[in-house]
Amino acid sequence: MEQVHGIVNFKLSFIGTITEGDGGVACKHGPRECLGNMIELCAASLYPDPKVSLGFAMCLSNDYEHIPDQDLIESCALEHRVDFGKLNHCVSRDDGFGIGLLRKSMERSAQAGVTTSCTVRLNEEVRCVLDSGEWKDCEKGHEVDDLVQDIKALYQDATAWL
Repeated sequence: MEQVHGIVNFKLSFIGTITEGDGGVACKHGPRECLGNMIELCAASLYPDPKVSLGFAMCLSNDYEHIPDQDLIESCALEHRVDFGKLNHCVSRDDGFGIGLLRKSMERSAQAGVTTSCTVRLNEEVRCVLDSGEWKDCEKGHEVDDLVQDIKALYQDATAWL
């Protein structure tokens, strides 16, 4: 993202199940995972610059066993200049804003046919999948430089006619 943030419309989406009748959600690893997902989505909503929101999400992911422990959230928030109070308010709003972000995220993943975390999509197509620590379906390579090269090529193709 450091190399292509200005030409990418980055969206963070999660997989899970929208529960029938109550408008809630279920995550594969339980409520703590859902709360962690909502925290990351709230950060992305509050701080649309992917350098901030993705940096914050990566900080959390580096210690994923402790998501959503407050100490970890506060530490990552401080490191990436994310206001913990605003983040907490977003997640816990009475109008269900945080859970709404997670539902929309899950709907986006389902509509795209994404069932594995982490699936990297580029230009509405699966580019690569990291499944249980192993890269799969990465015909054009799974290194950062491979992805950056593809992003830049798509951008050049899209802007060539301008």
